[in-house]
Amino acid sequence: MEELKIFKKDRTYIGTATRDEIHIKGLWHETFHCWIMAEIEGKEYLYFQLRSKRKKDYPGLLDITAAGHLLSNENVEDGIREVEEEIGIKVTMDELTYLGVIPYEKELEGFIDREHAHVYLLQRVIPFEYFTLQAEEVSGIFLVPFEEFYQLWFGNYKHVAMVGIKEKENGERVRITMKADKDMFVPHNDSFYKDTLDAIKSGRN
Repeated sequence: MEELKIFKKDRTYIGTATRDEIHIKGLWHETFHCWIMAEIEGKEYLYFQLRSKRKKDYPGLLDITAAGHLLSNENVEDGIREVEEEIGIKVTMDELTYLGVIPYEKELEGFIDREHAHVYLLQRVIPFEYFTLQAEEVSGIFLVPFEEFYQLWFGNYKHVAMVGIKEKENGERVRITMKADKDMFVPHNDSFYKDTLDAIKSGRN
């Protein structure tokens, strides 16, 4: 059973608990988030992963490029393993820009998520064929224009155009161009998206 460090809201360490206990009781814990941004022909894009339909929470929705929980015996830098595990991209800490700790809270029926998210940015153009997807976690990768995504959440856009790949159960990959609305993304609360996107704006080169 995986054990995670638990904290108060002010990030005071108070012990450890299992992942199940953490999400039942709504205990604060640490996560690692890596957003990948690419500049292509002068326009900035974010890579979003498409969560596998096998996932217990938010199946089939678009989410942070790579993210995961930090275990009780791990430090923040150990979270970089999530990038290679989930999407098959090798990254070193030296390549990442640290954007800080962004708190995140979300309550669903039977599931309470309270995270101190250590957020990082990687700026790299990665062709879709370079991604190796962890089947039980990720079923696709999509490029979403950064400014359009921002306007989808905080402006008057109803949809964003995006392009990507989706991997079928048999491993076959299909290229997809489509429009997405807010319902197709994990419903992180507005303050989390705002703080994260503003941090990305400030932290990019």
